[in-house]
Amino acid sequence: MGKRVIVGVSGGIAAYKACSLVRQLKEAGHQVRVMPTESALNFVGAATFEALSGEPVRTGVFADVPEVAHVRLGQGADLVVVAPATADLLARAASGRADDLLTATLLTAHCPVLFAPAMHTEMWLHPATVDNVATLRRRGAVVLDPASGRLTGADSGPGRLPEPDEIAAFAELLLARGDALPRDLTGRRLLITAGGTREPLDPVRFIGNLSSGKQGYAVARVAAQRGAEVTLIGANTTGLVNPAGVDVVPVGSATQLAETVAKLAPEADALVMAAAVADFRPSAVAESKMKKDADSEPSRIDLVRNDDILAATVRARADSELPRMAAIVGFAAETGDARGDVLFHARAKLARKGCDLLVVNAVGNGRAFEVDDNAGWLLGADGSETVLGHGSKTLMASRIVDAVAGALRERS
Repeated sequence: MGKRVIVGVSGGIAAYKACSLVRQLKEAGHQVRVMPTESALNFVGAATFEALSGEPVRTGVFADVPEVAHVRLGQGADLVVVAPATADLLARAASGRADDLLTATLLTAHCPVLFAPAMHTEMWLHPATVDNVATLRRRGAVVLDPASGRLTGADSGPGRLPEPDEIAAFAELLLARGDALPRDLTGRRLLITAGGTREPLDPVRFIGNLSSGKQGYAVARVAAQRGAEVTLIGANTTGLVNPAGVDVVPVGSATQLAETVAKLAPEADALVMAAAVADFRPSAVAESKMKKDADSEPSRIDLVRNDDILAATVRARADSELPRMAAIVGFAAETGDARGDVLFHARAKLARKGCDLLVVNAVGNGRAFEVDDNAGWLLGADGSETVLGHGSKTLMASRIVDAVAGALRERS
């Protein structure tokens, strides 16, 4: 069922991206009311927001006086999203100003509030903005870290508005959770893998799998916005937008992934192995493209086993080679067979791997791979089993990060 969402828009060049956000929220079935500042209307006109939302657009507290809009709209909202949130808007929100309809609404809202900042790097890093963001977060608001990239003119750096897809994902997450996203991973370093490895046969062919990387990217996105320092190792994830505030390291094969994990794991507090890693690779890679010969059958492909990255990390921790590593999370994409169901095989894998937590997905028939939603179970080494109900991959990521945060607290 759709929720009542207010989209606040403040006066920055990124205001045009709010149009895409409004459209996405509307297409998801929500009732959306756009609430721009006067400055925002210098970038995008009221008619555009009204056409996209199907709702009237007002900026001042003296509009719709009989309805007492500056109070009623905030009281009735399920979520308030401000995108972009400029340095000025963050300052006014932190100080409790109520000099226009948007800031007045922020004072009357009892629902989750999400700010997506956008400004020049110097403004984002200024002590005044840093203090304002800290104040808003302390009060329970979710303030996303901005992306890094091209800003106005030739400038580049942190301060770019996260992409509308990312903002919409967090908006849906807050609506699903019904509460604020805790900022509980500050000072923690998380290493996350995502995507599917490809094992080359020749210069143009490979053995691969269907993993898109969406679930691992969602885990990285949520962990970063909960304050963690996140490094994401992406295996063949072309087409996915890098999460804001995340350091992305691209790899191709299982061997490259294993080498990168081994290099980075000693500095990590937790490893989340969401990547789908090929169990085998060709024993030899042809230097030139294998030709199709009409007079002969295809040649046989001999395979060798790839290293088990998850098990190797568990062994390294046991050998005291990973002094910071407090939580190791594996993933299992399973199908049932004659020997047992999905959970039968998942429990055996957890025991075999020795990791702390195992995220289990039933796959096949359009489930888990290359889709935007997911479901499954979270198995613990302590014997616990938690159902991860069906929802967006961002919601599942939030549940996984909840478990990681809990494990880190227990071991700190």
